[in-house]
Amino acid sequence: MTVKPLLGVWAQWPSPLWPAGVIDHAAKILPPLAGATHQRVRLENCDAEWIHARNVVGETVVLYLHGGGFLTCGLNTHRRLATRISASAGAAVLSVDYRMMPRHPIGDSVADCVDGYRWLLGQGFGAGQIVIAGDSAGGYLTFMTARALADLGLPRPAGLVALSPLMDMDPAGKLAHPGADRCAVFPRSVLAALAGVADRVDHRGPTGAREPRVSPVDGVLEGLPPVLIQVGSTDIFYPDAELMTQRLAAAGVPVTLEVWDRQIHVFHVAADVIPEAQRAIAQIGEFVRTTTAARTRHRDRTRLRVWIGSASGFFRRSGPLRRT
Repeated sequence: MTVKPLLGVWAQWPSPLWPAGVIDHAAKILPPLAGATHQRVRLENCDAEWIHARNVVGETVVLYLHGGGFLTCGLNTHRRLATRISASAGAAVLSVDYRMMPRHPIGDSVADCVDGYRWLLGQGFGAGQIVIAGDSAGGYLTFMTARALADLGLPRPAGLVALSPLMDMDPAGKLAHPGADRCAVFPRSVLAALAGVADRVDHRGPTGAREPRVSPVDGVLEGLPPVLIQVGSTDIFYPDAELMTQRLAAAGVPVTLEVWDRQIHVFHVAADVIPEAQRAIAQIGEFVRTTTAARTRHRDRTRLRVWIGSASGFFRRSGPLRRT
């Protein structure tokens, strides 16, 4: 009744003059969770926030990349979610306030996320103690950051977590899905508008040329660490989550897909009132602890696991990997 109509209006006139920064500014009024601490950190080109939930020692850490369509949200909007993940995982969290469109292309966002990972290494964390996580557009950045780390010869993290992730900038697959009109957050028109803004920003150089953008589903996936993907069954990005799961499994990457029955886009942010969100965050915490404690346990696995969550719990389907 609120977000979806507003996004529909933006999709009709996707101008960079929209005050996207107002959302994160307004989120300053959200109170922090009891006992949590957060401290600003300066990276090379952006700020970040170092978050500890109550009683977290910080022997492991989550590099968190917020969502918002590469256009909006930030440290304030996602502080409570990042803190809940910190509490669930028993890990510190570095939340990155990466540069965003329309002033910066998505490539700059990825570079800032890589800087956050380098900062963690510089603080003495080993790669096996780090999990990269993100929601929505932050899920896109999670995988693109992992690929950038490999290209730079940096050690791979222990795991990746993607919540309601945008995995393909091409909207065709999502729009063709039968559930495209069921999403409670995104109207169909937003997908094409977002891709159009990204194209215009990427072309805005001295020559007007850019390298072809590679979405995570079309990138090199071999060699990635274990992955957890969570998505609602009515989320417009559900097809992306399903396709990415299939391609990760085909590439030999250990992957778990959790489909939460009738949950909306990034339902995790409503953990104050939605029990499913609390349970989903508990699953994230378990994944972080497992992958950082025994990262080699998943190394040779070639089984695809799919979990479907509902109000009554999970139903697990497991079987041998099928290559197509």
